[in-house]
Amino acid sequence: METRPFGHSGLSVPVIGMGTWRTFDVHGRAREARAQAVVETAVQSGANLFDSSPMYGEAERVLGDSVRAIRDRVMIATKVWAHTNEEGYQQVTQALAYFGGYVELYQIHNLVNWPQHLDMLERQRDKGAVRLIGATHYNSAAFPELKMVMNTGRIAAIQIPYNPRERTVEQAILPLAADLGLGVVVMRPFGEGSLFRHPPSVTDLRPLEFFGVTTWAQALLKWAISDSRCHVAIPATSKEEHMRHNALAGNPPWFGPEERKYVTRLATKASSIV
Repeated sequence: METRPFGHSGLSVPVIGMGTWRTFDVHGRAREARAQAVVETAVQSGANLFDSSPMYGEAERVLGDSVRAIRDRVMIATKVWAHTNEEGYQQVTQALAYFGGYVELYQIHNLVNWPQHLDMLERQRDKGAVRLIGATHYNSAAFPELKMVMNTGRIAAIQIPYNPRERTVEQAILPLAADLGLGVVVMRPFGEGSLFRHPPSVTDLRPLEFFGVTTWAQALLKWAISDSRCHVAIPATSKEEHMRHNALAGNPPWFGPEERKYVTRLATKASSIV
């Protein structure tokens, strides 16, 4: 799998990673063992960046347990999501305990209480517990505030939604990220599942075979990371087979403008309600 320099951060990341929203919010030995198996499959496939959040229930704990034996082989991106400084500090303290005392990318989830959390994360970075600081938001209505945070010069990365049916970030966020040299993590590459309502047929996907695409998920992932301003896409899955297929989208060649337009047309049909 290809890796890319993560903006100007000095970190290189795989172009395909993995999210843990919903899929890792599990209890019980059997379900947690399945989560660990997916993590191991991801690492074997080169998709060794994992994203989580305290907002995701048990996901941070389950991910921490899953990577404990291989912590030096993975990159963790997690988040602080708290309305008070005290709660935020508790979240960070707990996460650092889950992940061996350090986190590669610590993000302010949905910009909640960002001025105070940014101060705290900078202190953690100065102590060596955090390598990079980032900010996230899923809602385009918050993008003006996200731009303001980006322009502070105090963060190294952003996480934003990007797929063929959700392209608002192309207007200002991605150009600004490129200008500032920020790393870009792509959330919702599948539109939270909406792009699988009516997936394209095998025949529809055939023009993309040259690019190594055999599944609709691969087409959507390659669409996102073929934009060179984006560095890593983080689809969530609870199935090892899906993880293997997703990881294959991280191999070149990349789509050009015509292929991206073609996938966009397919996506319009895939997300329509019939």
